[in-house]
Amino acid sequence: MVKKHSILLLTLFLLLFPLGLTQAADTKQRVFDDAGILSASEVEALEILSSEYSEKNETDFVFLTTNGADDKGIETYVEDFADSTGIGYRKHNGSAALVGIDMINRDVTLRGFDKAEEYLDDERMDLLRDKIKPALSAGNYYEAFREFIITSDKYMEYRPGVNPESILFKWWFQVGASLALGGIIVGIMAFNSGGRVTVNSQTYFEANNSRVTSKRDVFVNQTVSKIKKPTNNNSGGGSSGGGVTSGGRSFSGSSGKF
Repeated sequence: MVKKHSILLLTLFLLLFPLGLTQAADTKQRVFDDAGILSASEVEALEILSSEYSEKNETDFVFLTTNGADDKGIETYVEDFADSTGIGYRKHNGSAALVGIDMINRDVTLRGFDKAEEYLDDERMDLLRDKIKPALSAGNYYEAFREFIITSDKYMEYRPGVNPESILFKWWFQVGASLALGGIIVGIMAFNSGGRVTVNSQTYFEANNSRVTSKRDVFVNQTVSKIKKPTNNNSGGGSSGGGVTSGGRSFSGSSGKF
């Protein structure tokens, strides 16, 4: 009987031990709301969501909010934070995707380090900033941060260098293209099934009795129109491009107002 109880306790320990390790890993802080724009429940929910997707993508999703960014700008603020903490997935200076916002100046910046620099490059960071900007402007900060995690997860499923928002990846385009291709194939099959038509314009034409003796094409004139190419004066309200932090960490990024 004692032996059976010992085996049972050992089995329960082995089953619960991995769960304990997972819970311990989930205690890592990824939300730093110094500006106090999130409620306690929103911070908790965001920490859980960030932990889940960080494990899935082997990339920490980190959020920083501040008032004034210590007068050095939100970009430098986020980069200095990355340098000083070495934040990243399961190693110092590991893969991390950071979102920083300065509430006083209404600035937002996105930074990708290590693996995130490759899979969330400058172009994708621009797309991500466009995705979360409406929610930020409306004051829905939790929704903006949640959108960043969910959309980043989607983008990281595509190999680097591919535009994840391309029309080729839209389900409705793929369905429409399939239907169009099917229609073309069916039309060709139906056309060929009716036999080949051998009658043409020469079938009933008698050249000897025709009054048409010759034909020719005469070039009369040519008209050339010139249209001035419009210039793009829209700055876009933001900037993109990677770089290197003062501590030497390479990153991808995008910044702008909200």
